Amino acid sequence: MGSYRFLLSRRWASFAVVVVLLAGLAWWLGEWQFGRLDDRQGRNEITRTNEARPPAPVDEVLAADRDVDERDEWRRVEATGTYDVDHTVIVRYRSDDDGAPGVDVVVPLVTDTGVSLVVDRGFMPTDARSLDVGDVPAPPTGEVTVVGWVRVNGTGSSTAVDDLSTRAISTDRIGDAIGRPVYDGFVDAVSEDGAPVPDLTPRTLPELDNGPHFFYGLQWWFFGVLAVFGFFYLAYDERKRGPRGERETGPKQPRPVKVRQTNVPAEYQRR
Repeated sequence: MGSYRFLLSRRWASFAVVVVLLAGLAWWLGEWQFGRLDDRQGRNEITRTNEARPPAPVDEVLAADRDVDERDEWRRVEATGTYDVDHTVIVRYRSDDDGAPGVDVVVPLVTDTGVSLVVDRGFMPTDARSLDVGDVPAPPTGEVTVVGWVRVNGTGSSTAVDDLSTRAISTDRIGDAIGRPVYDGFVDAVSEDGAPVPDLTPRTLPELDNGPHFFYGLQWWFFGVLAVFGFFYLAYDERKRGPRGERETGPKQPRPVKVRQTNVPAEYQRR
């Protein structure tokens, strides 16, 4: 059994650096997953709190001159106004909980203050092969009171509005497209005049579980521990038995001759 002086060689020093980097990366990825878990648990707690609160007047939660506070997402608000049907916006490339394709129907609700509340009235299934969504269910005429869940605006190029069509909802873009002042942030409609929205499927509330982050974090830490364990095991193995390329192997044993078995008499067998 030799010493561990071989660990000072360039080969083992390089191997050690690689193991340290891999273990450090695995540790960081594990911490990142647990950080995401903390963030998700925090959002879940805010959502649970907001779901339990009674509807608030829209002006107490939303405003036209400031961004939605993320702590107010999934809070219910109530607004009264008249739907601006001529400026209905179609949100394409949506799907329901079963994966069926469709669109969301978004209509501005013009309130008495002149500021419009962007209302996602719900989901409508469509033919995935057609760009024509057909006739969408019309909202109530006249004054209507809407209760809905507050949502934060989407971001990025997908929020662009072209011919009253978009792929993600941003009230900034919708306000520019319809030429009206709008509240920042939109709502997923829960009810209109106390009744569910007819002919459209409402958006479901988010699942309040912890997701896969805990187990992903444990997996990354396990990989890091496995890398360190493997380094020390290989070092012990080389100390005990020497470098793998220099280990003695016994003489090769001749392969046993396979005896051919047959019922044919020897004088008739082919030589």
